[in-house]
Amino acid sequence: MPVSFINLVEKYLKHVAYCFVMVVIIVSGTPGTGKTVVAKAIAKALNYGYVDVKRLIRKWKLSECYDSKRKCLVVDEKKLSKKLEELIKNSKEDLVIDSHLSHFVNPKFVDVCIITKTDLKILEKRLKSRKYSKQKIRDNLDSEIFDVCFEEAKSLGHKIIVISTTKRLNIRALLSGLDSYGIRFSGNRIK
Repeated sequence: MPVSFINLVEKYLKHVAYCFVMVVIIVSGTPGTGKTVVAKAIAKALNYGYVDVKRLIRKWKLSECYDSKRKCLVVDEKKLSKKLEELIKNSKEDLVIDSHLSHFVNPKFVDVCIITKTDLKILEKRLKSRKYSKQKIRDNLDSEIFDVCFEEAKSLGHKIIVISTTKRLNIRALLSGLDSYGIRFSGNRIK
């Protein structure tokens, strides 16, 4: 039975839709390691959409409760991941997603995961300037020491770039590192 012209066009359009996908970069790391600075710099340099997950958690009401001891919201990572995946699927632009929870997004929706790290003394100073409690500072320093965000991202199967934010951010070097993952920054790319 001959294939109609319309069937061929439909197949071609499905193929094109599959090949042209949005670029999604997630930036994760212990609070205070410079995620937001890095994420905003990448988004600005590449003209990508910037996603502040903290704002979305409030907007989407994804917190289960407030931990008064740690002075933070308790978030269900599975619900958050599901909502972020919906956001990615429906996005019409390339995205940079900023959160210490962003690495919980399924790697099939993410091109690269950047993990920010910083010197422990600098991290402690940053956390103190945020008026974190001694216990919250200790918890975050332990997270940094044990590479919690990196280990979780690795166990989920993300392609990871680790960058140090101890010294001044070199955005050119960072973009070169992203380029080595095959991400082209002139708009959509072919997978």
